[in-house]
Amino acid sequence: MRTIRTATFVSMDGVMQAPGGPTEDPRGGFRFGGWTFTFWDEKLGQLMDRAMGEDYDLLLGRCTYEIFAAFWPHQDDEIGRTFNAVNKYVAAGAETPLDWAHSHRLEGDVIEAVRRLKETEGRDLLIQGSSELIHALLAHDLIDQLTILTFPVVLGTGRRLFDQGSRPHAWTVESSDVSSTGVVVATYRLGGEVPVGSFANGDPSKAELRRRERWAGDV
Repeated sequence: MRTIRTATFVSMDGVMQAPGGPTEDPRGGFRFGGWTFTFWDEKLGQLMDRAMGEDYDLLLGRCTYEIFAAFWPHQDDEIGRTFNAVNKYVAAGAETPLDWAHSHRLEGDVIEAVRRLKETEGRDLLIQGSSELIHALLAHDLIDQLTILTFPVVLGTGRRLFDQGSRPHAWTVESSDVSSTGVVVATYRLGGEVPVGSFANGDPSKAELRRRERWAGDV
């Protein structure tokens, strides 16, 4: 069985749209494209290499696939050579041409197609970008590991890593580090149920009981 994992750039408020440049993804009037650029340094590059790993195929949503397919086939650096050589499994309909070498369309229901792919033997499946695909997979517990690179900016609007459909879970921190420019890189493994508790000590006061009664209608 394959492991599905992500390596995702996010702002402090969880936005992941268009990290690479102004023209990458301006949908919705997003005006901060390229918000990761000024934070890049040698250590962050090393942390990103570690997050991506060395043995993976790509699992991509339609929009990220189209962005990548227009860019990476024309690059001859280490990441470009890797991306061009590995398999690309793509959640996209027939209207999206899969001209990039080694690209494979996920047929039928995306969740069932990913489940079938996950059950095969092979490399890890690495998701880059692909916010809508991530949302769908998180809602069905199909992502095993999240590496989140949190940049010290707040963007306010844009496509986000998590949405209301994400299934509640605890996640276990496997590693964490910080670049010299303040980018926090943390890797999480899917855990169990969300642990809950209370700092309340002793019986509730009359004021607390009144508060609960006032708020009861808002639940």
